[in-house]
Amino acid sequence: MGTLNYTTTVGASKTAGEMSALLSKHGASRVTAVFENGQHVGLEFTLETPHGPREFSLPIDIHAVHRLLVKQLRNRQIQKRYADEQQAERTAWRVAKVWLEAQLAIIEAQMTTLDEVMLPYLIIEPGPERKTLYAAYREREASLALTTG
Repeated sequence: MGTLNYTTTVGASKTAGEMSALLSKHGASRVTAVFENGQHVGLEFTLETPHGPREFSLPIDIHAVHRLLVKQLRNRQIQKRYADEQQAERTAWRVAKVWLEAQLAIIEAQMTTLDEVMLPYLIIEPGPERKTLYAAYREREASLALTTG
């Protein structure tokens, strides 16, 4: 059995549009698709928070999904036609959409807020070298690990 949505035929552009609509419906004032080498690799959006508007960056790691699909092919869990890079792109986006829908269901149940769920993706360093809160945390932890041995 392959990973969630590994057989999807829905293109990344369509899924990105669906996710943009979901984010917009739940308070995002701006949603932008992020491309790298012609491939959808994420969404960036603005949310109004108690501290004013904040920008968030939700990455889609297509290469990680491709590695997973190749591994599942080697383990004979999926067929070869599901292990190429285009399928990885479609799968990654569909998995991200399922995750977003689950988060929005928790938000609708008033168990959390969208800015709380998206906190790891908060852009804390704008500009060309955009950095998220999670990326800064990982760098700090790696640095501490090096200094403490």
